[in-house]
Amino acid sequence: MLCSREILNFLIRKDVKKILKRKDSDAGQRGKALEDLRASIFNKLRSSESAKRQQQRICGPVAALTFNFMVAVGIIFMNKWVLKNVGFQFPVFLTFIHYAVSWALMAILNSFALLPASPPSKSTPLSLFTLGVVMSLSTGLANVSLKYNSVGFYQMAKIAVTPSIVLAEFIWYKKKVTFSKVVALTVVSIGVAIATVTDLQFSLFGACVAVAWIIPSAVNKILWSKMQQQENWTALSLMWKTTPITLLFLVSMIPFLDPPGVLAFHWSFNNTSAILVSAFLGFLLQWSGALALGATSAISHVVLGQFKTCVILLGSCYLFGSNPGTTSIIGAFIAIAGMSFFTYLNLRDKKQQPQPGLQVSSALPKSKLSEGNGEICDGFGTETV
Repeated sequence: MLCSREILNFLIRKDVKKILKRKDSDAGQRGKALEDLRASIFNKLRSSESAKRQQQRICGPVAALTFNFMVAVGIIFMNKWVLKNVGFQFPVFLTFIHYAVSWALMAILNSFALLPASPPSKSTPLSLFTLGVVMSLSTGLANVSLKYNSVGFYQMAKIAVTPSIVLAEFIWYKKKVTFSKVVALTVVSIGVAIATVTDLQFSLFGACVAVAWIIPSAVNKILWSKMQQQENWTALSLMWKTTPITLLFLVSMIPFLDPPGVLAFHWSFNNTSAILVSAFLGFLLQWSGALALGATSAISHVVLGQFKTCVILLGSCYLFGSNPGTTSIIGAFIAIAGMSFFTYLNLRDKKQQPQPGLQVSSALPKSKLSEGNGEICDGFGTETV
């Protein structure tokens, strides 16, 4: 008892209290510093800048364009199968199902904190609202065009998207296209027109829908490319923000563009499975298209669509023995030659551009942690002493 009382008296002395208080304070500061460091690392991983760099590193231009090409070929035939063979004569409601499934999949990713963070509010609500509206018009009218027109006429209408994009980017952003690229795009358009001239089955209403689809499609591609490249959005985060707006406007389009009787459709297991497969491909198409537009440009994405047309034509001739005719085959090779020249021009321009990465570090502020350790952060996650 005496010993324990002496120990207690020693601990409550004023000088010992100061020592313990200082130790507790140091431990608290050290713990707070660790918490701040942990929060900083988490914020860095969850920041829009880090998510954007990760998207660029994993999915570059070649990977994004290849991904979009494979999905786009599959969904065109799948949607045509659903509209014709399955007998689902409701193209706008089919588009609504596509976006509803996409939103559900993104909600699952968001619930597991796997959805990339949105950037700071550089984008105005009007720009997000406009993108959501043109997405609904672009995708909805495209499926209506597929219902009333042949695939060849659907692809032919895409030719008019290219000059629309060039004109819109010049008016809005004063962006000019070199004469060489104009020649390459003209060759591509002529080749696609020759290749698809033998499959131009359309109705008057389908032709009107195809014409009405051109401007929303061009604006949609321009906005997707601009908002990702200039405002630091990732594909999934921008899809997450705009999909509810798209769904709202698709609902308003259904009574005007779809025939009545969707509830009377025979929702059998096979029919429902085909529609859900189409919806999943729709999610992949939206995602891959956004990745391609973020990695390249609106015009490059349109040229990819024309390349897809030629590959479908030549692949059907080689694999399935179809005979599209000598004229169509010649047109396809002309278009591919124009696309190759356009790709060469883009690669040459990219090599001639100065590399801005070496000058970024001087413009970025030093972090407190880097200053304390005598290190300089270069802005891309690497450090130099």
